[in-house]
Amino acid sequence: MRLLLTSGGVKNASIHDTLVDLLGKPIAESNALFIPTAIYPFPGGPYMASRAISGETPSKLCELGWKSLGILELSVLPSIEEAAWVPTVRDADALLVGGGDPLFLANWMQRSGLADLLPTLRSEAVYVGVSAGSIAATSTFVETYTEPPRGNDGPLKSEDIVFATPQGDVDRILVTGQGVGLVDFAVIPHLDHPYHPDASLANAEKWAARIPAPTYAIDDQTAIKVTDGTVEVISEGQWKLFTP
Repeated sequence: MRLLLTSGGVKNASIHDTLVDLLGKPIAESNALFIPTAIYPFPGGPYMASRAISGETPSKLCELGWKSLGILELSVLPSIEEAAWVPTVRDADALLVGGGDPLFLANWMQRSGLADLLPTLRSEAVYVGVSAGSIAATSTFVETYTEPPRGNDGPLKSEDIVFATPQGDVDRILVTGQGVGLVDFAVIPHLDHPYHPDASLANAEKWAARIPAPTYAIDDQTAIKVTDGTVEVISEGQWKLFTP
């Protein structure tokens, strides 16, 4: 499939036009499925999922004017017959994979069977990731947590790390996780975002040093377009590529 990996959704005209180009037709003629799964580990996750579906978050995705919009909740898929959901995924023009916890999301992409299904989808289908949705599409990723990840979504490894920020040093747990491997590079979203001080350019370099693959640090005005293995950065903001 084609991919559009974003930090903050469809935030500007360049990313919007790229999405339309990948779809090969107007958004108003395209059917989409939204995957909210990644947001549930956060306090208030159900409300955040509702706001995302209603288009009440800064990450523009569901409210773009799709012909139809369905909800694909990965955690329920193992308990229902594949015949009930696989055809719906195959027919979708776009899979909109929302943000949240990338370890949790990648785990459910595997457990649900979606990870195995994605490489078999038609070439015209578009995977649109936001933040964790973009991170989970990669093979190996690094993410920061303030508390150890819970449940069955354990990282490959983790370490305590201190990041310097304008407000002073912050303590984080830096974890390495395994994504579903749709691309052979890694993504660090929210570069230089005021609400993500650990994702400054200097700190992103520390993240990237733990990843054995090219790593794109992107801000919310930037996206990565992948078509037939060709990678193109679409940006009205800031980004940087780190190489191992």
